[in-house]
Amino acid sequence: MFIQFPEVHVAVQGLDEVELPEMVTIRQRYDAAKIDDVEGALRGQLEALPSHGFYDGKRIAITVGSRGIPHLPEMVRTICDVLKEWGAQPFVVPAMGSHGGATAEGQLEMLAGYGVTEQAIGLPIVSSMDVVSYAQLDGEPLYCDKAAFESDGIVVFNKVKPHTDFRGPHESGLAKMMAIGIAKHKGAASLHSFGFHTFTEMVPRAAELFLQNCPVAFGVGVVQNAYDDICCIEACTPDAMMETDARLLEMAKDRLAKFKFGGCDLLIVEQIGKNFSGNGHDPNVTGRSITHSCNDVFNAKKMVVLGLTSESHHNAAGLAMADCTTRRVLNNVDWEVTWANTLTTGVTSACAIPLYTNTDLEAIKVCLRSCYRLDYPNAHIVRIKNTMELHDIQVSEALYETIKDRDDVELVSGPQPFAFDEEGFLE
Repeated sequence: MFIQFPEVHVAVQGLDEVELPEMVTIRQRYDAAKIDDVEGALRGQLEALPSHGFYDGKRIAITVGSRGIPHLPEMVRTICDVLKEWGAQPFVVPAMGSHGGATAEGQLEMLAGYGVTEQAIGLPIVSSMDVVSYAQLDGEPLYCDKAAFESDGIVVFNKVKPHTDFRGPHESGLAKMMAIGIAKHKGAASLHSFGFHTFTEMVPRAAELFLQNCPVAFGVGVVQNAYDDICCIEACTPDAMMETDARLLEMAKDRLAKFKFGGCDLLIVEQIGKNFSGNGHDPNVTGRSITHSCNDVFNAKKMVVLGLTSESHHNAAGLAMADCTTRRVLNNVDWEVTWANTLTTGVTSACAIPLYTNTDLEAIKVCLRSCYRLDYPNAHIVRIKNTMELHDIQVSEALYETIKDRDDVELVSGPQPFAFDEEGFLE
């Protein structure tokens, strides 16, 4: 469901007085350690697993989620190739809860957006919303994708990273894949009925029940560094799954890219998308989450969102956290897909539509004008492409002056004024 939002012509008193400061491009430096040979490292981890003979003739399901991971098709194909060498008959199962509009076709489209197709990986992708109930958690049924449950073994493959809306020893990773991702829409809604405030306890409990009742073969966890490169790959047996997940989460938190300063007057985010975060923009960066669990991370007085990624397939989850967006963004949103995803969480405020303007220029000026008693030429403004790319960003001159002496911040270019095209959109 797409809505064509009309142009707006709201009179904002004092908008013509908003003077945009000049911006400088800076480089924030992080730990750059990475794996150069991703496929070789993954193969080495798989070959170190025990009981290769078990797989001969067995049908093995491999979970692939909705998060963007570098070299994802190559990694899936490597897992498949190794399983085939062991005599197995592998297939892929989209394991992404309610993403992709909570439909089998939508989840196939999401995988294709990452280059994971039957042609690319050389094996079947079985996409269905059919599930099997395998246990109960405090009276609420837990579910597993039917094709995966009926297989001879499940490879739990996922990125491990901090979650956007709760904190605990198991956040977004192998445990959550078992508790929610492979549970599809029905299972995701079932577990979310407890509320995010329970997930610190409920996600590991659900994952433990999954391990006890479902045919888990092994797990593969992937960690990325602040430059979006893979820095760790670990394969583990089912008995080591929870320990591995918790340990990789600590590594992921240590490698996560964050700002080298505590806040700003205006944060400009050029793109949000499900390929970056379930929240579209990572609240561990922006400080904006639907459960307010990241309020202490970063203080952006105002935040504007100016685009959606194509990989998000028109899902605008996270847009509600913005103070302002543009008509162009809203007209690119599939509201049925977005609401199906966000309503699964039970947080209805996540479905809200923010204030919008006709152009990027107007959105930026409206946000600055709505900051109380702001000295516009000295405003602290940050402009990022997305929350996965924080190494090279733009900041206003006044903000740069407060961080220029840091050892992990480098001036790249500028200052220079904002550049807009003739229609008022950022170039």
